[in-house]
Amino acid sequence: QVQLVESGGGLVQAGGSLRLSCVASGRTSSNYAMGWFRQAPGKEREFVVAINWNGSTYYWNSVKGRFTISRDNAKNTVYLQMNSLKPEDTAVYYCAAGPRNSFQSTAYTYWGQGTQVTVSS
Repeated sequence: QVQLVESGGGLVQAGGSLRLSCVASGRTSSNYAMGWFRQAPGKEREFVVAINWNGSTYYWNSVKGRFTISRDNAKNTVYLQMNSLKPEDTAVYYCAAGPRNSFQSTAYTYWGQGTQVTVSS
């Protein structure tokens, strides 16, 4: 089992920045792909970005150039730096771990509890 705990969410004005962290514990593996998803009220969970074990990344179009994912395998931590935030980025952000990079939530085995990000206009 792998446990994932997100942190770093909060309230920020449009144009501002936040950095989310996801710490993994338990039977962690640097070979896991790590992804971030988000879910806004009344909407389905959607893919944001993922990073593979070797550092390759895959960004959803709506966050390209604004969000940056990184990982520190020594610390079992994945980061999501979010810049130029927009009100439409408001959502609960979830960290996920799985065997391969994918934009599909079903590809991920483990999930965190989520952290709220609210962007005011």
